Amino acid sequence: MDMVAKSFGEENNTGGIHPLKFALWLLIISIIMMFAAFTSAYLVRRAEGNWLEFDLPNILLINTVIIALSSVTMQLAHNAAAQDNIARLRLMLYLTFGLGVAFLVGQWNGWAELVNNNVYFGGESSNPSGSFMYVLTGVHGFHLITGLIYLGAVILSSLRYRVHSKSMLRIQLCTIYWHFLGGLWLYLYIFLRLNH
Repeated sequence: MDMVAKSFGEENNTGGIHPLKFALWLLIISIIMMFAAFTSAYLVRRAEGNWLEFDLPNILLINTVIIALSSVTMQLAHNAAAQDNIARLRLMLYLTFGLGVAFLVGQWNGWAELVNNNVYFGGESSNPSGSFMYVLTGVHGFHLITGLIYLGAVILSSLRYRVHSKSMLRIQLCTIYWHFLGGLWLYLYIFLRLNH
């Protein structure tokens, strides 16, 4: 088991942050900067006028609840790994994955609702307000897909008994990223509610 931990870089005796955690935090900071730029551009463009007002899709509130629940199940998976409760770990990982997929389905349905209300991303009938809506939710959705891919890898590792109290790096990284995605969505939802 120690060989598996060492091969994945679990041990870091230097006392500093693990290189993979450092890389993850750099990724998170870059995503924060990107969304700060998007939301700043949103406010500037809205102030210029020619801004179509439309109702936000109702699914956005449901998706907020879904992603909050997925953050809870992800944390429960992390806790189960720390306690070597492999059965609960796998169950919580499956639930988190399912909730993540449900969130993406909700986003797709939200876009369908926008199209039904004649709010388009591009083309002659488009408006910057609709374009921003698609970009903000779409880029977040892309990052959630990357989170699901990594979550799938953690699930496979758990099936091979490579996630437990002595091998926590995989699930720690996944949990940090998943909580970040949940927090980012909450920020976007509140931002859109206040500034739409």
